[in-house]
Amino acid sequence: MVEKRKIAVVTGAGAGIGRAVTLTLLKSGYKVALAGRNRKTLQETLDLAGPGADHGLVVPTDVSDPKAVDALFNMVTEKFGRLDLLFNNAGVGAPPVPVDELGIDVWQKVVNTNLNGAFYCARAAFGMMRHQSPMGGRIINNGSISAHVPRPFSVAYTATKHAVTGITRTLSLDGRAYNIAVGQIDIGNAATPMTKAMQQGVLQANLSVAAEPVMDVENVASAVLYMDSLSLDANVPFMTIMATNMPYIGRG
Repeated sequence: MVEKRKIAVVTGAGAGIGRAVTLTLLKSGYKVALAGRNRKTLQETLDLAGPGADHGLVVPTDVSDPKAVDALFNMVTEKFGRLDLLFNNAGVGAPPVPVDELGIDVWQKVVNTNLNGAFYCARAAFGMMRHQSPMGGRIINNGSISAHVPRPFSVAYTATKHAVTGITRTLSLDGRAYNIAVGQIDIGNAATPMTKAMQQGVLQANLSVAAEPVMDVENVASAVLYMDSLSLDANVPFMTIMATNMPYIGRG
């Protein structure tokens, strides 16, 4: 008997953590819908998948647009018929400035992507998983070390990541009745283009600037794959994965 391929949606699949997770899932036999704003970078991710590319579907999506999110999950239903995993990953940052210098438009962009977008995608995935047969699936939200403690001048990003934790906790509870497992991976200093500055020097809690260690992003992809390897009667509610020597535990 041939085992059916799991169906996954990865948001923010065009770069960084989303790209790494997408490639690992495709390599591991998943069918994956790649979602993100830029068709070109999504296609570049798929082109890196080798033979696994045959099982990928590029779906340009702005997660801050609820209609676009609905269209994404309608496409997944049409092409694949069900959904087993959502990696709710899309996110943006903001310039490190004092709160009174943070533009309202910047605040709204971060909230619309990191919080509203995560909610729209979780909502659509939850609905698919609740109504499909067999019922159930897994949602993994990308939180952050910032879901625990902030960096200086990061109010928009930190606020949204704390809010994502609230989504994770609530949907983990709500999902029990429908065989939907919901967890969160909080990532610190994975080496991606987004974290390149950390190796050169970033602001610390005492307002000094220091370079920070990073880790291979493949560690994150392996962790997400592990979280979804569990049967649906088991869940990792929260996983923190970070560069071993980054300044988080204790006083740095």
